[in-house]
Amino acid sequence: MKKYLMAFMLIVIYGTTAKSQNANPYFPEKDLITTGIYYYPEHWKESQWERDIKKISDMGYEFVHLAEFAWFKMEPEEGKFDFTWLDKVVGLCSKYKLKVVMCTPSATTPVWMRVNYPETFIMDGHYIRAEHGTRGLGSIVNQKYRLFVGKIVREMGKRYGKNSQVTGWQLDNEPDAKADYSPSSQQAFRNWLKNKYKTINTLNDAWGTAFWSQWYNNFDQIMIHNTNLVGWWGNNPHALLDFKRYCADAQADFLDFQAGLLRENISKAQYITTNYTAVSTGADPGRTKKVDFAAYTAYPNGGSDNLGELGFRLGDSRVLLFASAYYQQLGGLSGVMEIQPGPVNWGNYNPLLLPGTVRMWLYHSFAAGGKLACSYRFRQILYSAEQYHSGVIQTDGVTPSQGGEDYIQFMKEIKELRRQYKPDAKLPQKLVARSTAILWNLENYWSIDRQKQTNQWDTWGYPVKFMEIAKSLGAPVDIINEKTDFSKYKVLIVPAYEMADAALIKKWENYVANGGHLIITCRTATKNRMGHFWEGKTAAPIAGLIGAEIVATDMLSGHAKGDIQVGSKHYSWNSWADLLQAEQNSAVIGTYQDQFYKGKSAVVKHKIGKGEVTYIGVATADFELEKDILTRTYTDEGATTENYPKGIYVYWRDGYYIAVNYSSADYTFNLPKTAQLIIGKKTLGPAGVLVWTE
Repeated sequence: MKKYLMAFMLIVIYGTTAKSQNANPYFPEKDLITTGIYYYPEHWKESQWERDIKKISDMGYEFVHLAEFAWFKMEPEEGKFDFTWLDKVVGLCSKYKLKVVMCTPSATTPVWMRVNYPETFIMDGHYIRAEHGTRGLGSIVNQKYRLFVGKIVREMGKRYGKNSQVTGWQLDNEPDAKADYSPSSQQAFRNWLKNKYKTINTLNDAWGTAFWSQWYNNFDQIMIHNTNLVGWWGNNPHALLDFKRYCADAQADFLDFQAGLLRENISKAQYITTNYTAVSTGADPGRTKKVDFAAYTAYPNGGSDNLGELGFRLGDSRVLLFASAYYQQLGGLSGVMEIQPGPVNWGNYNPLLLPGTVRMWLYHSFAAGGKLACSYRFRQILYSAEQYHSGVIQTDGVTPSQGGEDYIQFMKEIKELRRQYKPDAKLPQKLVARSTAILWNLENYWSIDRQKQTNQWDTWGYPVKFMEIAKSLGAPVDIINEKTDFSKYKVLIVPAYEMADAALIKKWENYVANGGHLIITCRTATKNRMGHFWEGKTAAPIAGLIGAEIVATDMLSGHAKGDIQVGSKHYSWNSWADLLQAEQNSAVIGTYQDQFYKGKSAVVKHKIGKGEVTYIGVATADFELEKDILTRTYTDEGATTENYPKGIYVYWRDGYYIAVNYSSADYTFNLPKTAQLIIGKKTLGPAGVLVWTE
């Protein structure tokens, strides 16, 4: 009996392990990450295609990204499709054992569409129709435009949907939910509002149209609220918030429209994704329903000073830091679809990257969980708007650039990591004890950024700062949404989450009562979901949760500094300060030490059930107060912490510790004696990478 029981248990264990190791059907866990390259055969002589495809294979790439902007070549005239050229390129990929990511071309419409159907293009805020000549100008709610998109997508799906060489599909290109004031969009917005509010009086209440005689008698009277013509001072923040929601919904629906057409024709083994920009403040990946996962675009160049004297050659670390976590919410996986391998054509200035920078960005994306890494582009084009946009191959068509050399090295090293990969690796307990999530969504970004109240408030950067300090303490960090199970995390950070409702606040309370450590900051729950203040004191619905009332809020001038004391340590602030009145059963952690309200509480802690809430009512200049509070939170949880300097990020993935250095100085790691170095050295230079196991 024991013999049969043991056999049964082995089957169960093996089956569970096998299932967990193949949780996603598109990227085998043992491959760790797959690498690809953008190639535009339409830019080059057909006689060069085979040379180029062979070179891609020889460099170590595993897939080729095709057809993204090639609508003109696939449908040179309306209704006349030509895929013979693309068939040849796909055949060459097969010959050289390269998979293909096929792209729908909806981002760049052919000239015949603008000439014959001008209504298919968007209108700007001055009601001027867009012209042919760049990308992303199609009116995604215009039915004629959708008809044409549907035809080309369906034809592509039929032709390549069962081709075993095609591993996946990218929809459109960098969808950003552009504002469109065209007649098609005006009507689509009215329809969206009717569906949401049902009655015009409900909309009037939600938009507060009693103010300044904005009242509507029916939905047909509504025009998109246009700040270009009304001006900033005349804006209606509630109408503008709904317009942002509508634009994001329209973008998601457009992607789902294409995905639905593809799914009718393609293999289940082929995935569907799209490539949002790393800092996407318009399109919302969480709104799509038929896209399998979200990828993103992230460029190390662009002319930003960043960290230290070499920072301009290393890129803004925050871009990958946030995007790599944020986009994993959709489908549970992500990857970087575009990493530019060198200078660009649009930066403030376009320096050479420090050798190794592209490799570091690739490792950062991989370390943060990326399943694919693709570079834009293979060859640097010789003409047109992006001729200064570098490639992994220089303008001679054969010589790798520095970014190309970085890619070659990365791909060789990944093969070694695959060889040493151990599928049964478990997240170390010290990291489990620091597991952290940051709750964030675009709607709060839209709301706060419209009414920042102080020009010192960095709406996008504020939550990113919390991610930076959590990573500096050695914590694994996820960006999550409200549907996520909060109980998976030891610490939950809620930074400036302006709009909330009773259900969300109750979820926070339950998380804390069951033992969670919740950190809430200023500007949280100050409004309801429509952006209205509560009829009560500031953030009244969370007063019981945080154990304090907010009695007032202060902001200082750009040069002024306020003083806060926590224990024996002092901190400075100047952008935002909530003055708190703590309840008797709450602990005052920090107090204001100057201004006319000296002695008022700035930070309070409140216990609920098995857990506790810390409310940080102030945004400090250097985030040192926030870092110390987070450190104390981990310590209270019984976790140890690290203290990595700015620009040093350490991740654990698939049994490997991976460190990257965005700073301008060397950093030496104090590794345990059990550490085995696989890639790099303990002393990590700028743009350096270190991989080890323990």
